[in-house]
Amino acid sequence: MSARTRRIAIFLALPLAGLIPAIALAQAEGGAGAPPPAVTVVTLHAQDVPLTTTLPGRVTASAEAEVRPQVNGIVTERLFDEGRMVKVGDPLFRIDKTTYEAAVAQAQAAVAQAKAQADNAGREAERVGALRDRRVASESSTDTAIATRDAADAALQAAQAQLQTAQIELDRTTIRAELDGAIGLAQTSQGALVTASQATPLAVIRKLDPVHVDVTQSAAEVIRWRREMAAHDSDEVPGQKVTLRLADGTEYPISGTLTAAEPYVNETTGVVTLRLSFANPDRILLPGMYVQAVVQQTTARNVVLAPQEGVSRDRRGQPIALVVNAQNQVENRELTVLQDMGNAWVVSAGLQDGDRLIVEGLQKIGAGMTVQPEERAAAGAAAGTGAAPAAGAGDKAAPAPETTPAPAPAADPAAQPAAEPAKDGGQSPDKDASNG
Repeated sequence: MSARTRRIAIFLALPLAGLIPAIALAQAEGGAGAPPPAVTVVTLHAQDVPLTTTLPGRVTASAEAEVRPQVNGIVTERLFDEGRMVKVGDPLFRIDKTTYEAAVAQAQAAVAQAKAQADNAGREAERVGALRDRRVASESSTDTAIATRDAADAALQAAQAQLQTAQIELDRTTIRAELDGAIGLAQTSQGALVTASQATPLAVIRKLDPVHVDVTQSAAEVIRWRREMAAHDSDEVPGQKVTLRLADGTEYPISGTLTAAEPYVNETTGVVTLRLSFANPDRILLPGMYVQAVVQQTTARNVVLAPQEGVSRDRRGQPIALVVNAQNQVENRELTVLQDMGNAWVVSAGLQDGDRLIVEGLQKIGAGMTVQPEERAAAGAAAGTGAAPAAGAGDKAAPAPETTPAPAPAADPAAQPAAEPAKDGGQSPDKDASNG
């Protein structure tokens, strides 16, 4: 090789010899200056979740009795306190009973008269019978005496029935409760004329413990629910427990049961009426109150509950989530959501047992990126102690010892801004030459 050729080779090799250490240094600085972003994850677990549906409804009394008069007359007295509990047989109103007492006295006199006639007819029949035995009275007179006696006995029974009727009407002048429950406001007052066939009740008694809640559900959902029940064994069918959400948004503390379903579909709305029963010892539920019934209809097997903050939707409206795999890389998952449950989604497909769902730090990551995951519970505990987050992050990530000496490169950046311009344009050597 000639001397000229050797000089050209050395001239070309010198820039490359300086470029290789610069590239290595840049790579080392880039790796040390951009660690994987930290994200908060929740480890999911598969479980069986009861699926529910929320149905609107109204509270009704389990029994209701309208207090109406059974006789005519003037109300003379009201004997109850409005809004209080009453028992069967308690007197509620009194109606003027003068006329009915007179009717009873008249019926008693009629009974006495019929009894006297019946006794006389009986004795006469006995005398005629004795004469016939001695062959003195004819058969015709004997038959007449017996018929008269029987007619007198029948008249006595009719008079006694009239007396019983008069006594019943007299008793009905005191209107009594026919149901245990809470009585409402009186719709009449003392001195008012009432009749046996009037349309307006004097008061209404309602039984408030237990109470019924009538809700409506579409016929299609009822069919699907019954098919799901038929697909399970009898011991796996849900207990049909129901909870109530009151008008103020709170939950009623006592659960109820589904007791009956109306075997009829409304032709206009296409819904079926379901009846629920709830204990109501404190009388919180009142008839006419609007409530929402949460009815358990089936059980979803092997599903996960994903926190709602970790689930979003793509441009098509499909629910998606980001999870961290075993290599601490982000994966995008499309989900199948059955329904919501509190602050979580019931997911039947797209997430599995053991998946780590990202719930915080979603804005700075994307699919395929390497991240540094932290469990939400550990992050919450670390937030209470000052330096715990750094220690916790170091403990979770395997290269904790490597991140510890990182402050040494971090201390160099003070000098780094002056060194980096020297790499770019090669002006620093000129400056050094000029300074020299």
